Amino acid sequence: MAASAHPDVMDKLVSLCKRRGFIFQSSEIYGGTGSVWDYGPLGVELKKNLKELWWTSMVRLRDDVEGLDAAILMHPKTWEASGHVAGFSDPLVDCKVCKGRFRADKLEDARCPQKPSRQPGQHDACQLTEPRMFNLMFKTFMGPVEESASTIYLRPETAQGIFVNFLNVQQSCRQKVPFGIAQIGKAFRNEITPGNFIFRTREFEQMEMQFFVEPGTDMEHFERWKADRMAWHQSLGLSAGRLQYHEHATGELAHYARAAFDINFDFGGTLGFQEIEGIHNRGDFDLSQHQQFSGKKLEYFDQQANKRYLPYVIETSVGADRTTLAVLVNGYREEAVAGEDEGRVVLGLHPALAPIKAAVFPLTKKDGQPEIASKLADELRRAFNTDYDETGSIGKRYRRQDEVGTPFCVTIDSETANDQSVTIRERDSLAQVRVQLDQVRGWVQSRITA
Repeated sequence: MAASAHPDVMDKLVSLCKRRGFIFQSSEIYGGTGSVWDYGPLGVELKKNLKELWWTSMVRLRDDVEGLDAAILMHPKTWEASGHVAGFSDPLVDCKVCKGRFRADKLEDARCPQKPSRQPGQHDACQLTEPRMFNLMFKTFMGPVEESASTIYLRPETAQGIFVNFLNVQQSCRQKVPFGIAQIGKAFRNEITPGNFIFRTREFEQMEMQFFVEPGTDMEHFERWKADRMAWHQSLGLSAGRLQYHEHATGELAHYARAAFDINFDFGGTLGFQEIEGIHNRGDFDLSQHQQFSGKKLEYFDQQANKRYLPYVIETSVGADRTTLAVLVNGYREEAVAGEDEGRVVLGLHPALAPIKAAVFPLTKKDGQPEIASKLADELRRAFNTDYDETGSIGKRYRRQDEVGTPFCVTIDSETANDQSVTIRERDSLAQVRVQLDQVRGWVQSRITA
């Protein structure tokens, strides 16, 4: 894949995320856990806001999609029916010299630990083993005895919890096909070559919706969801020029798929365009498999047409962590400021995504300004996440908020006590307006709605 026209900001972003409390390496004090990450105070707010926007658009604003929160631990036959036990494997090779482990089908993307300019196998000292298959599911045991009869798996995807609950949701909510079931949840894959910060991790979060349709109408629904999902990503503020579709060619399609498109985002540098969401026409593969393995009829009865059928499924599957990274990459910029030598780092996040919506500053620590500012901050916190900062110059306080994406900074100054007004400074334009103290909450709230 050709290098992106956008710069590689990943190293700068990783540093910013740790320094400002977005994302930390898991178990860092013990040396860290490979490709597992903890979301800090600002990161958890950012990701929560992203999930909330998805849930609102997918479930709350629609009458044809229901929500679900299925368990992570499922009956092991679930994964036999889905094909994960038999087929969810990658071919691996090991190097007997450096002890590195690599995917045999992705050696061109890997680097030799002893000579990073070469691929594994290209260095004279490399001794690669023959490829062998490795299942990507994490295995554990249920109950007190570790034996094959008690083997279960951490789910590698959230979709199967939706499929096995198809009739439960349909009948309890009296939904008629076409309708969907949406879920946000953790999934786990024992990736061999994870990396690129939170792009590919072993523990990750998915936002998935399975839309059940009558066979024969599936491609119509597929095209509609494909367009809807691209529009949603653009509504987050992701640049249209950094988004594109990738159609799965015949050789790329999963064996059950009738059609598949990815929505790719350009992460910049050598990473370039990578998938952040998949839209798939899965046919009736999933329901037919679970019907066969469970022995339970999963057909839908269409009373009006007086017929039974297994619905086809249109899947939309978003990586919450990948999309969070896309939002951070898309928003990161360094820019000069007129009259200043240092310039500033800005996270140009959509106000609805920003972890802190407003920051309140007293210009000085005298004349009752801290008391007025503290009272205003407490009021704003009832409506949205608000920061209070009285440390350092006003310029440095602005820069701290720019760096974490805060869209609005509210300053209480010497005039506030006289005319009950404050200055609100906007992050991107640097414009400043005067707003009455009792109108600040409404003013900000009207501008942070997605």
